[in-house]
Amino acid sequence: MKSDWFLTNTQQIKQPMTTINFNTSNQTFRQIFGNGLSYHVPRFQRDYSWEQDEWDDLWMDILVMLEEDGDPAHYMGYLVLQSSDSKRFEIIDGQQRLTTISLIVLSGLSYLKDLIQSGQDPQNNMSRVEQLQRNYIGYIDPVTLVSQPKLELNRHNNRFYQNHLVPLAHLPQRNLNSSEHRLRKAFIWFKNKIESHFRTEPNGGEKFAGMLEVLADRFFFTVITVNNELNAFTVFETLNARGVRLSATDLLKNYLFSIICTPNRHESELKTIEDHWERIVGLLGSESFPEFLRIYWNSRNKLVRKAHLFKTIRRSIDNRESAFQLLRDLDHSADIYAALRDPGESFWNEREREALEQLLMFYVRQPYAMLMACHNAFFDTDRNGFIQILRAVSVVSFRYNVICNLQTHDQENLYNDVAQKVTNRFYDRPRDVITALTPVYPDDGTFKAAFSQKELKTTSGRNKKVVKYILSRIERQLSEKVLDTESSVYSLEHILPENTSDVWPGFDESKLDRLIYRLGNMTLLETRKNKSIGNSDYSIKRERYRSSEFRITQTVAEYYDKWSEQKIDSRQKKMADIASSIWRIDA
Repeated sequence: MKSDWFLTNTQQIKQPMTTINFNTSNQTFRQIFGNGLSYHVPRFQRDYSWEQDEWDDLWMDILVMLEEDGDPAHYMGYLVLQSSDSKRFEIIDGQQRLTTISLIVLSGLSYLKDLIQSGQDPQNNMSRVEQLQRNYIGYIDPVTLVSQPKLELNRHNNRFYQNHLVPLAHLPQRNLNSSEHRLRKAFIWFKNKIESHFRTEPNGGEKFAGMLEVLADRFFFTVITVNNELNAFTVFETLNARGVRLSATDLLKNYLFSIICTPNRHESELKTIEDHWERIVGLLGSESFPEFLRIYWNSRNKLVRKAHLFKTIRRSIDNRESAFQLLRDLDHSADIYAALRDPGESFWNEREREALEQLLMFYVRQPYAMLMACHNAFFDTDRNGFIQILRAVSVVSFRYNVICNLQTHDQENLYNDVAQKVTNRFYDRPRDVITALTPVYPDDGTFKAAFSQKELKTTSGRNKKVVKYILSRIERQLSEKVLDTESSVYSLEHILPENTSDVWPGFDESKLDRLIYRLGNMTLLETRKNKSIGNSDYSIKRERYRSSEFRITQTVAEYYDKWSEQKIDSRQKKMADIASSIWRIDA
């Protein structure tokens, strides 16, 4: 819950053609809950989900603060609130933390009531209960025992929170949903910790109240307040770009469900809708959901960038029917998206699996909207055509993204255009799709020129995998030997070694780093041999290359009597010629 990026005062997020204003401040828990305002978890926000690991971390933080030289403050992270009147706030992000702190307060109040029951300083402890309850939990009517709470939870948790936890009533164990069980368990867990911590104190009530005052003043949040969902989503995108993960998925859920679930909806219908949602999020994960949503949307509509996704959805999905249809379509499409991102899915055949593995290895995301559209259009009716599309996309990605390293903006625009035309049946044959990829298919001249100069620094695990894949495919072309790129039996060999020594004279020191990672300086070698030759000079390495089982490595010994920058250039140009015949789409 630490962060080194703070917002202060009033900030602005600038987007094209608009400026979003939002208020930010650093506030303690006392300032947030001790001010007469109320906070509400949106009805369809996720349930309480913290478990013992999170409770224990927070309790340890509290104990550290209580030490004589304890931390003067503990940062609790971002709290994103939405309000139109500055009195009632919806908790867009931060509900798990605020709920847990409230549970600590309530468990402490229960501890104080136990002290009162046992006759320990009853008058003062009763005053403490009343004061702390008013400050941090809310007002309870002394006749009806109905609370006017500072915090309200979501539709699955609020009944248990208000009816049993806030009034410190008997806690039922049966007929609770899983998150209510979690709330109950958290309350009991913190109460046990408080009782254990103050067991030997003769004035435990006073000590607990002092602990709570320390917590209230030293727990602080960066509070960001916005006035609508669109501003909140923009805040999420900005903070997420700075490495702070927030619940944009929950925000999208709240918006869609607020449209779908009118007041007269039956509870069984709400459960059906929530089951759809939970299945999608469970399949993809909440962090992957916004990316899936954007890919789904772009597979059917005009291209939308991430920053404008939520605004576009709000503009397009504005009634119950369209929201329900979107949710059903997302439920169906989530399986396709998850499968495209998982080559190990059982229904892929070998050729499909190979192409999908390559897309993951190349780390490209641009084609997935088009591939979703093509899967819908062709997978069941022309599977061989779908396979041809997959292979074509893999080749384009290798040429365009991996080797030529060209701008992805135009490429994504083209993929989106093709996706729309496939969805609208303007392209009704796989060949139409493949032909449409021509503008992002670098021709042989462009590809060979880029390949001839390509460097891939294999200190990166991903680059090492890509280079091993490239060399393995060239080996297959030369010897028809199909290699398992995951095998540890053979490894990547740098002819001019990564750690050069005096036995490698004749190389310009200023060029060494570039030359080492040129494709022409790398080959495949049996792991055993690779370890034995280490950084030996070229004459020793050459003899080992002669006896290698790999044709790509044998040719190094056959064609090059010494190793130099010119030899690397020469070999890499020959490799480029071979590569252009491997990674190609025939007209």
